[in-house]
Amino acid sequence: MISFESDYTTGTHPKILQRLMETNREVLPGYGNDVYCDAARRKIREACGCPEADVFFLVGGTQTNSVVISSMLREYEGVIAAKTGHVSLHEAGAVEITGHKVLEIDQVDGKLEASSVKRFIEQFYQDENHEHMVFPGMVYLSYPTEYGTLYTKKELTEIAEVCRQYEIPLFLDGARLGYGLMSQGADLSLKDIARLCDVFYIGGTKVGALCGEAVVFAKNYSPKHFVNHMKRHGALMAKGRVLGIQFDTLFTDGLYFEISSHAIEMAEKMKDIFKKKGYRFYLESPTNQQFFIVENEKLEKLKEKVRFGFWEKYDEAHTVVRFATSWSTTEEDLKWLEEIL
Repeated sequence: MISFESDYTTGTHPKILQRLMETNREVLPGYGNDVYCDAARRKIREACGCPEADVFFLVGGTQTNSVVISSMLREYEGVIAAKTGHVSLHEAGAVEITGHKVLEIDQVDGKLEASSVKRFIEQFYQDENHEHMVFPGMVYLSYPTEYGTLYTKKELTEIAEVCRQYEIPLFLDGARLGYGLMSQGADLSLKDIARLCDVFYIGGTKVGALCGEAVVFAKNYSPKHFVNHMKRHGALMAKGRVLGIQFDTLFTDGLYFEISSHAIEMAEKMKDIFKKKGYRFYLESPTNQQFFIVENEKLEKLKEKVRFGFWEKYDEAHTVVRFATSWSTTEEDLKWLEEIL
């Protein structure tokens, strides 16, 4: 059985595992107050071009989204997100359980449009009953999106300008950030994201780490007592070293970007295989996530030899499925996949 189910189904990159082993017997303070977390923060600030940024390490993506959103919103505010956004669909109401509504709006290929965000906010304030409604208090988007699509620098800039106009923060979910930054044709850099967004996170779990995400408040915008928020939401690791060592390794000698580039290279080769075999693409993704339309009969046979992700029903006879590459994807995996197809 070969797996392209997701980019976090294998353990961790060997260099991270080696560093965890090498430092295993060291006695270090807890909760992110160790030398490795400090080193990782310095390297992340440098990579982002934000020497003043606040950087925090959390255990996973759902906790990160929930803690960031709930700690930055006032009690009467909600967060604007695409209907296909991760916080809208795949986080089991983790934002709503904090008392904040996800304000879903239409998207195009998984992306929010600045005009749609602006129209939603304008219509809210034009409503004479808006004092009785949930206020739009933040814009959430992901890069890449749930469909592996990317915002251009122009698109992200336009959304950021809308947020500035209405004085609400822009939050970018970077669970797969590396794959977006290293995609062919991407015109956003990490420094661009740090400049345009008020808060974002650098995903580790899906980009080679065992676990963990690095939240960056690029403009000194971190809420008061953010560590307290992390603790209350179960997102603060007592053995913070585990996260610090991983991110210190990821941001040493460009490993984070090396891992991401490898996954993109494998995804491009995988796309060629599917094209050669006559499969239809649901949409053209430039990232490590690829979406194909497969006949249901063929799908059942495929499941016997390869793991992949169900995405959505296309019609009565077809299903949209997702294949994802990662640091651990090899040329041999792709050869085997080609034989199976």
